Amino acid sequence: RFSGTIEISGTADEETGGYGGVAWLAGRGILATPRVNYVIIPEPLGIRRICLGHRGCVWAEIETRGRIAHGCMPGRGECAVRNMGTLLSAFETQLFPALESRITHHPVIPPEARRSSMNINALHGGQPAGNDGFLASCVPDSCRMTVDRRFHEPETIESVLEELRSAVKEVADQHDFQVSVNELWSVPPILTPEDSPIVKALDTAIAEVLDCRADHVLSPGTYDQKHFRAIGGVRDCVAYGPGVLEMAHQPDEYIDASDMAGASAVMAATLNLLLGGPPAGEPPRATNSSKEPS
Repeated sequence: RFSGTIEISGTADEETGGYGGVAWLAGRGILATPRVNYVIIPEPLGIRRICLGHRGCVWAEIETRGRIAHGCMPGRGECAVRNMGTLLSAFETQLFPALESRITHHPVIPPEARRSSMNINALHGGQPAGNDGFLASCVPDSCRMTVDRRFHEPETIESVLEELRSAVKEVADQHDFQVSVNELWSVPPILTPEDSPIVKALDTAIAEVLDCRADHVLSPGTYDQKHFRAIGGVRDCVAYGPGVLEMAHQPDEYIDASDMAGASAVMAATLNLLLGGPPAGEPPRATNSSKEPS
């Protein structure tokens, strides 16, 4: 009696970009319009929250250059690691405070994620140790840092990269060293409208099943919604599911069993509303084309 089909897709690579899962399926029209109209992604955001979208993200690699020399005569070289330290010091006093001052009006959770931010993911400098574990006695001529920049509208991917390159160049020019900024990966902010049919159906289902009003939120990090929107063209897409957001990527991350049951009931009610199923409480109607007793 449903006016549509319900499908469950299990993909295991969202944490590594989703390119072998949702992006692959969307690119082949399997998880894309016109075949798919609505999507619920079960991110661990809490069963009373509907996640409408996420912040934008830019990953970039910053490389400072130096001049190699023997480690016993460092004055004859230029240490790229020290150049990176100069850059980091400038970030602490200039860039990081500027990002802290940018606060969005969108309901991003947790509250501290409403500020623009930049995380230093990795830092590598100098030559690697040999097979015997012994280090080369050299002044490092290269140091690379990977940064993870998160942002809100009205910031854009282009403005974020321009700000980062400008800040890096100003420090490098002032202290006379070479530096480069290379974009590794980026995604713009995404927001599904509150009047979307999927949002309205979840609102109603949460009210009926959990007897409370749903909170509309935005995720601090990206997830597969970006692929449904950009590749699959599915605009009516949200994240909803059990779990504790603050425990994400923690050693003892968990989902409460009662929340799992509650979220399942909410999703069932939501699908029933979207697909015009039987009224709540009405048992399913059995059919038998052979007219034999069922």
